[in-house]
Amino acid sequence: MRFTKWRDAVSSVLNHVHKGRWGRRPSTVKPKGNNMKKKALITWGGWEGHEPQQCAKIFEQILILENYDVEMTTTLDIYLDEEKMPLFDLIIPVWTMSNISAEQEQGLLKTIKAGAGIAGWHGGMADSFRNNVEYQWMVGGQWVAHPGNIIDYTVNIIKKNDPIVAGLNDFKMHSEQYYMHTDPGNDVLATTTFSGKYGDAEWIAGTVMPVAWKRKFGIGKVFYSSLGHVASDFDVREAKEIMRRGMLWATR
Repeated sequence: MRFTKWRDAVSSVLNHVHKGRWGRRPSTVKPKGNNMKKKALITWGGWEGHEPQQCAKIFEQILILENYDVEMTTTLDIYLDEEKMPLFDLIIPVWTMSNISAEQEQGLLKTIKAGAGIAGWHGGMADSFRNNVEYQWMVGGQWVAHPGNIIDYTVNIIKKNDPIVAGLNDFKMHSEQYYMHTDPGNDVLATTTFSGKYGDAEWIAGTVMPVAWKRKFGIGKVFYSSLGHVASDFDVREAKEIMRRGMLWATR
């Protein structure tokens, strides 16, 4: 009789634990991994000289390797889709010059203000829509010149403890050195210094110019790097790595 009561008691305890009634309940939180993919939108077009398709392909593959669902499109009308846009965690615009309608612009800016991240490079993000100052405000800067066109210059890492550039050293580029009008509120991660030797612009000698920065727009995160004139610029390991980390940081 005592054995039977003891057996029944033990059975009752095990049954309650198994059902999660006693002790710690089974977790309902889904683990991060294949079931928690982020969604990214890459939209490309505009001036072909910046090789928008080739550059977009580079970062499409990087995001896929980082376990993102990636959608690529060649139209800005995607910004008008009020049902689809809120689903993206990251937006990568690759549009040099070109034009954007007021409705397209507001669709993009509204999405970022609400929390989606945006990340881009060179003229594909900071020389996109020259007449749209609210877009430029979101980016935090606008290209205005690249004296000497393709030259040798140095990129200096200035915020060495930031995860986007941590562990990277100063490095050389052979490309366009972007002279930009930038927002003083940007959180600058890397800079370059102009020599004044090129483009008949000796007065800019010693000018220190932001190369990579991060910022907020609404509750969305914004990352920009001025590197990446053409796809082969991303053969420079640091240029590609800064962009990869910046995209991951900007993601919602």
